[in-house]
Amino acid sequence: MADADIDKLLRIMAQLRDRERGCPWDIGQDFDSIAPYTIEEAYEVADAIQRLDFADLRDELGDLLFQVVFHARMAEEAGHFDFAGVVAAISDKLTRRHPHVFGNAHYADAEEQTRAWEALKAQERASKHPEGDASALAGIARGLPEWRRALKLQQRAAGVGFDWPGPQPVLDKLAEEVDELRAEFAQPADRDRLEDELGDVLFVVVNLARHAMVDPAQALRRANAKFERRFRRMETLSAEAGEDLSGKSLAEQDALWDRAKAEERRG
Repeated sequence: MADADIDKLLRIMAQLRDRERGCPWDIGQDFDSIAPYTIEEAYEVADAIQRLDFADLRDELGDLLFQVVFHARMAEEAGHFDFAGVVAAISDKLTRRHPHVFGNAHYADAEEQTRAWEALKAQERASKHPEGDASALAGIARGLPEWRRALKLQQRAAGVGFDWPGPQPVLDKLAEEVDELRAEFAQPADRDRLEDELGDVLFVVVNLARHAMVDPAQALRRANAKFERRFRRMETLSAEAGEDLSGKSLAEQDALWDRAKAEERRG
């Protein structure tokens, strides 16, 4: 992409934010109001990737780039930094964190590279906050989706050796946590305790995904797509029989679910 293309995008953003002739909606936004859109656009990029829709991916990446430009423009107006500063910061960071590419460092394998990467990031955190939090868990953003934050907490802890040696003990721990959750359901409901035990189960599931080297978000995305596909097929089968799905008993609905699953397997 030519510099002229970026310059054009930056000019468009500046015009949208122009106090006299810009767009009232764009002018009225701030960092807090735009942040949810930034997160939404990132998820739409992931969705286009999963669907292998590259035309849509191009458009969604453009929407995500616009979010970066939007935040940079607001920061420039406030005197914090501008888009050029964003580009310079990421360029410097990538160069600094890849000394084996842009310097003379050499790593024996990907595992050694990952350890070096984490060490570099720890040094960067320490230099930013020399008098601050020295924990291995410092700097993990609290605005992350909680499943993502759980994964990062586990990765950081594993970086100092606090980790299970493989998936089997994680599966054992999951069974233990499910039993504790089952016990909570067996007695008078206590919302706080149920939430606590359910949280433990979800945390261990994320850890299991990490040991399986599976992205938990991707796994859940696939499960959601499977459920939606099968449920829609249930609705279709019911409609083809001249009936409404909501009017069927649970046993009848289960039978349609099993039929939808069987069709998928045959297909």
